[in-house]
Amino acid sequence: MAHHGPDPFLKRWTFAVVIASVIVLLSFLYNTQREVVLGIVNSGVGAKAQIPIGPYYKVTRVVDGDTIVVDINGVEEKIRLIGINTPETVDTRKIVECFGKEASARMEELVNGKNVRLESDDTQSLRDIYGRMLDYVYLEDGQMLNRKMIAEGYAYEYTYMTPYKYQKEFREIQTLARVSSRGLWAAETCSGKK
Repeated sequence: MAHHGPDPFLKRWTFAVVIASVIVLLSFLYNTQREVVLGIVNSGVGAKAQIPIGPYYKVTRVVDGDTIVVDINGVEEKIRLIGINTPETVDTRKIVECFGKEASARMEELVNGKNVRLESDDTQSLRDIYGRMLDYVYLEDGQMLNRKMIAEGYAYEYTYMTPYKYQKEFREIQTLARVSSRGLWAAETCSGKK
């Protein structure tokens, strides 16, 4: 019996395998992208948090949404979070700005009485003009607080004179928060304006 061309069963089977492989690949890519986007928006750290290595310091007080006080070897130090700014609540020269109280309350909820790790940035001074230490602050679960505050819409990206290490990433996260109408970007809170 003469064989004329490829076996029809083999052609159908090969076609089915190719289609199934494409579906699996597309599903994997979709879920991976979705996890990363949700991770950035919800926690500000991407799909998987890296648990930072200590030392850790206890937060003794929250000043406002972008400044905390930590106990470093018995000395209380004010820490100004690099790359973020929150609406004003404590400056007596200014009125309380929209969503400022909410940003301060969220910071209290996240860190007051808890342990944090600090990361300085070689592109920035160690302290600002008010003597506050300038740092990125990490929670014990590995989330960076600076990112988280922007991702949740409690803070906005802020560059003081010199670009900092995570500037591009913070701006991208802010865009996601704004597009998602989170926090201060929501029409019902501050009319979507910082």
